[in-house]
Amino acid sequence: MNHSILTGRLTKEAEISYLQDGKAKVVFTLAVNRPFTNAQGEREADFIRFVAWGKTAENVANYTTKGSKVGIQGRIQTGSYENQQGHKVYTTDIVVNEVEFLDSKQATQNVTFL
Repeated sequence: MNHSILTGRLTKEAEISYLQDGKAKVVFTLAVNRPFTNAQGEREADFIRFVAWGKTAENVANYTTKGSKVGIQGRIQTGSYENQQGHKVYTTDIVVNEVEFLDSKQATQNVTFL
C-alpha cells in the first residue's frame, strides 16, 4: 500500500508546464510541520516536493499562491537521474491524487516564509 496524506503550506508559487500532448504538470513544495519541537522548543518542518497532473495541476496553479494551506492525498514515487557532473541523483516526490484547498488566496497574503 502506497498512500500519503499531508497538510502544509506552499513555499513558493506552483510551477505549471504543459507537455507536448497538452497535459498539464505542476510541481510545488509544501512546508509540513513536524508533530514535535526541537531542543530549543521550536517547531521544525519538512519541505516535501509534489507533482500533480491534468486538471488537478491546473487547479493547484490557479487557486493557490505562496503560503496557501492545502491538504494532499497521494502516493510516494522515487526515481533517479544522472546530473551534468555525472553523479546519480535520487528523487522522492508525492504524486497528487487529490488536493483540498484549506484557505482562500486572500488568507495567504499575510503569510510569509523567512
